[in-house]
Amino acid sequence: MTNGPYLYDDGPAPLHTGEPRQRNGLILVILAATVAAALLAVGAMWLVHGSSADQAEETASVFSKALAADDTETAYALLCDDERARLTPAELPDEYGHAGTPEVTGSRQSGEDSRRLVDVRWDGAGGGDTTRLLVVPEGGGKVCGPGN
Repeated sequence: MTNGPYLYDDGPAPLHTGEPRQRNGLILVILAATVAAALLAVGAMWLVHGSSADQAEETASVFSKALAADDTETAYALLCDDERARLTPAELPDEYGHAGTPEVTGSRQSGEDSRRLVDVRWDGAGGGDTTRLLVVPEGGGKVCGPGN
C-alpha cells in the first residue's frame, strides 16, 4: 500500500445529512387511487353484466327459448349441478318444456341469498301457461329446478 497523496484527503461525505422526509401524503394518494380503481372496476362490472335480476332473467330466457327450439344441449348447459345429476338432456322437455313461445315476465328474490325466482309465460295454442324457474348464481346463472 502506498501512503501517497489522495485526491480527497477528508474521505467521502456522508450521503444522508438531513432529516428524513416523511412520505405519508404519497402513501395516502396511492391508497386512495387503489380504492377508487377498485370501486370503478365493480361499477364497470355491474354495468357490463347487469344486476342479479337482469342476469337471472337472461338465463331463464335463454333456457326457455332453447327448450322451445328443441335445443336440449344449450338448455342442459344452463342447468345447475344438482339438476344435471337428476336429469338427462332427453328428459328436459318433459320436465321443463311447454307448448308455445316463452317470455320472461319478471323475477323476485328467493329467500335471503342471491337465488331468484323467474316467471316465464308460455303463449301457446291452449292459452298461456306460467312457470317459475329457480335461478342460482353457480358460475353464472343456472336454472336449478322449478320454483315454488
